[in-house]
Amino acid sequence: MERALARLVERLEPQLVVASGDLAHRGRRQQLERAAALLRSLGAPVLAVPGNHDLPYTPARFVRPWTEFERVWETTEPTASSPDLHVVGLNSARPFRHQGGALSTSQLDRAAERLTAAEEGALRVAVLHHHVIGAPWRAARKRPVSHRNRVLRALVDAGADLILAGHIHQAAVSERHEFEVVGDEARTAVVAIAPGLGIPRPRRLGEARGLHIHEADTEAIVVRTFRWSRGDWTLGAARRFAR
Repeated sequence: MERALARLVERLEPQLVVASGDLAHRGRRQQLERAAALLRSLGAPVLAVPGNHDLPYTPARFVRPWTEFERVWETTEPTASSPDLHVVGLNSARPFRHQGGALSTSQLDRAAERLTAAEEGALRVAVLHHHVIGAPWRAARKRPVSHRNRVLRALVDAGADLILAGHIHQAAVSERHEFEVVGDEARTAVVAIAPGLGIPRPRRLGEARGLHIHEADTEAIVVRTFRWSRGDWTLGAARRFAR
């Protein structure tokens, strides 16, 4: 899988690789380091945010929850910026919640400031671990980010064109007007959930293995879904959304 992933990245030459959390299983140093080594070996810059599995399963979870993650990635809320791409990472994982996540008002306020710092015309992207939209088969125990309507509207109002997440181990892609009744004058935004690179658990109906490729120009955002099939990454779907 790793060699095929490297070939795919070499062929597509992305500006940025985004990891939307759960880089470890139990937040252990070796697990985080292995994930970082894989992602950084791909050659492109990497932006990573933590997921609930990146929290340690020890008492440190409640006193020093992000020590190991920050040792590997420096921060839980990174920013990557270029003239045509501006990506803001947000930490939605919470030590006292095993599955659920949240973004505080102060986090959303800072996200708005960071998003508005993008250069004019740049694609503005927000990344968090916990999903804003659901997917067809995932159990209810995989809860979306708390107060997701408020989170969605705050990020869109701040200028986000694309909102990325993970957490539920399957793909979902939609455009804001498809699931929220808002006027035609309201800003559009694409929301995408990446299934991830981990091996699906065979008894968990609704887990998948895959990744998204996001491309944008002044007129549209295109999301291509690749799934792991027969020893290679195979294009499964492509969706085009007006920007």
